[in-house]
Amino acid sequence: MGDNEESKELIPKPNYAVEIQNFESALLQFIDSKGLPSQSVLVTVKERGVVFGNIDNVLEKIDEKGKARSIYISKFLAASASGLFDAALNYLWDETINELRRRVTQYDISYFYDIAVSNPDKRKKLDAEDDLVKLDDSELIQGANKIGLISDLGFKHLDFIKYMRNWASAAHPNQYQITGLQLISWLETCVIEVISLPLTHVLIEIRKLLANIKETKISDLEGMQISAFFADLTQDQVDNLAAGFFGIYTLPETTSQTRQNIHLLAPPLWTRVDEQSRQQFGVKYAKYLANNDQQRQQLSRQFLELVEGISYIPDGIRAAEIETAVQDLLSSHRGVNNFYSEPTFARQLQRIVGETGNIPSQVNNSYVIGLVEVYLTNGNGVAWNAEPIYQNMLDNLDPSQALIAISSFNNIRIASRLQFDLCQAKFRKLLSDMKTKVSAPAVKELIEELEKYNGPLDKMKDDSRIKRKMDNLKKILNLQ
Repeated sequence: MGDNEESKELIPKPNYAVEIQNFESALLQFIDSKGLPSQSVLVTVKERGVVFGNIDNVLEKIDEKGKARSIYISKFLAASASGLFDAALNYLWDETINELRRRVTQYDISYFYDIAVSNPDKRKKLDAEDDLVKLDDSELIQGANKIGLISDLGFKHLDFIKYMRNWASAAHPNQYQITGLQLISWLETCVIEVISLPLTHVLIEIRKLLANIKETKISDLEGMQISAFFADLTQDQVDNLAAGFFGIYTLPETTSQTRQNIHLLAPPLWTRVDEQSRQQFGVKYAKYLANNDQQRQQLSRQFLELVEGISYIPDGIRAAEIETAVQDLLSSHRGVNNFYSEPTFARQLQRIVGETGNIPSQVNNSYVIGLVEVYLTNGNGVAWNAEPIYQNMLDNLDPSQALIAISSFNNIRIASRLQFDLCQAKFRKLLSDMKTKVSAPAVKELIEELEKYNGPLDKMKDDSRIKRKMDNLKKILNLQ
């Protein structure tokens, strides 16, 4: 599209502008008559015209069924017409979350909870579709990303819109001015990435598989055919499906027929599960042990015996305690009042880790990635009372943990945080701090390459040159 065409598209249509101007004049007169402030209350008519001048292009991406249930988009338009863009952003987010919950309920709800919720105590309280409201927005969109309902790019966009909703909408007092072009762009993103996004073929097949193992008996021949399907899955899909099998298998109410079906499918799938995910199964067993959940402890051990994964059971329960403390800290960090609640959970994690920073190998990755996430902040500000704790724990990282921190930009949640200026500055300081902890020339070269990178940091993981550096590093250090 040429510049002239684009500029025409953004010019408010006269009829919209006139109608909105008449509405605004009457409304502001009413507000004035009550002795209330009327200045800087509403967005300009021109900005509102941008939204209404482009709304047709966005709404045509939604089918008629989708439009009929999009009550919050109607409220979005009403708020936009009124000049209350901060309220409109709230309604846009409500529509996105509402639609995401609806899509999750059409999938396998138990599988979703197993993937989205890592805390076993919280997981036990989640069972039915109505329990989805107990998940915060971060858990919902991250879980949807993990099972493939939204893409990595979609997660990154939604994470940014969630950030704007938290800090630039009517959810909090603020002075941020949202433009019409930003608002209509965010609506289009939510429509494309969630509201009108069709399910992929692989996602449909996984949904069918999860239904079949619960409802029908799978024969040996069918088991072999299904196992061949595993070769088409990505690493994330393999790891998540294995976690789903584990979750179903360890539910006390699961039938013996369903467990027998998993007996056929879990061993061939296990051969493709990566090392970090395998370690997490051992951590889950330890959590059941620590919580004295005898039924699930027994069933999880049976699962590990089934896939010949007994070696992944940790010697003690400390790994489970650290994992739980990390998840509690992340839940607090991702919440709205994190600046107040976060330090308490940071101190709890520090107490469990101890002064030496000796971390069991089973939770090495989740501990370091979680620590990097809270250290980078949420992009809006620093939790000052927790900051020295994070710095102390980072200072205690050993060379292998330092490498996890350096390469954390490959993690989708860390990459998403790197959209924000404050997080970028913190990541650059992290790289500088980690330099003193590594001695391998290949690792130092990677740090130098990252420091020289002058593109957007959130896209660093997709840079071909950096990808090659990472691949070579894995080969040199035998990390594959």
